[in-house]
Amino acid sequence: MPRQSQGDVANRAFAAPYQIGKLGLMTVSRGPGARPRLRPPALPCQMHAMLKALSETPTLLGALCALGAVFCFSVNDTAIKFLSDGYALHEVVLFRSLIGMTVLLTVLLPLSGGLAALRTRRLALHLARGGCVVFANMTFFLGLASLQLADGVALFFVSPAIITVFSVIFLGEHVGPGRWAAIAVGLLGVLVILRPGTSVFQPAALLPIAAAFGYATLHMLTRYIGRTENAMSMSFYIQVTFIVVSAVTGLAIGDGRYASGLDGASLEFLLREWSMPHGRDWLVLIAVGVTSAFGGYLISQAYRVAEVAAVAPIEYVAMPLAVIWGVTVFGEWPDWIAVAGILLIIGSGLVMVLAEARGRHAGVPQTPRYRR
Repeated sequence: MPRQSQGDVANRAFAAPYQIGKLGLMTVSRGPGARPRLRPPALPCQMHAMLKALSETPTLLGALCALGAVFCFSVNDTAIKFLSDGYALHEVVLFRSLIGMTVLLTVLLPLSGGLAALRTRRLALHLARGGCVVFANMTFFLGLASLQLADGVALFFVSPAIITVFSVIFLGEHVGPGRWAAIAVGLLGVLVILRPGTSVFQPAALLPIAAAFGYATLHMLTRYIGRTENAMSMSFYIQVTFIVVSAVTGLAIGDGRYASGLDGASLEFLLREWSMPHGRDWLVLIAVGVTSAFGGYLISQAYRVAEVAAVAPIEYVAMPLAVIWGVTVFGEWPDWIAVAGILLIIGSGLVMVLAEARGRHAGVPQTPRYRR
């Protein structure tokens, strides 16, 4: 019997719920030798056929999952920036995580094999990854409170350069002159956006860069855990970490006693007193939770079923989306200097992710990711 690759197993596992019998009915067997019974499909036959076709084309499936994840993350970033002038960050994150956990347990967990998908022997690594994501999220969202949305997202995309440097330092990987040149271009783009030494420089602009360091550390940990853990377990334990950290932070400083006399949107977002959401803010919070859950699940699934070269460049769709949301929601038009820095960072990142994909040997499992 030929040996099955990890991709084959993953693809069949994803396609399992969509196997179709005659007349569009799902064939369900109760055990070896048992007479199969037919169950009417939950979706129209055409939908089953489409899902089955997607499961047989992993590159397309991965690309669509990545595109869906990028859209979810973009909505998430915009909604949290929208809430940043009225609520505390840890309050928003707690509501987001509780709603996201509800979506995971009621919608995504049944599609992933039930509670068995949450079993793990690497709880410590899951919690370490969760800590990295919490740090990356908190610093990124604090930066968004003070920065234009497009600038904050662009600065975060310096993470491929940091990941490349970390891979040399901690994993002993070889990086050629082309990728070092791309790193230099990306750092130049960061300096163009930051404009240090000028009147437009903001210390808050360093926060998305700190978030990129947190994400790069997450990526290093994921290289160890991603080959044995599934997308559902990685999403679940990250949500658990968010709930614990934001709840403890709220109990410690949620009364707002440190918020008086502050100067700066980021500090106010961090230390503001908790208040009960009202009106349309509830709808925004629900959108934050739902997009967080689906975004994390979809990006992990994308890197499980498709090649890095097909998935990673799609993450950069977040950049034009950030510009669109910034203009339409907040009236933020990036100036030409910021646009030049954004283009330098995007070009640098694309060169590095594509170089990483070409450098992988055939048969090496891809690294699932969880960005925000």
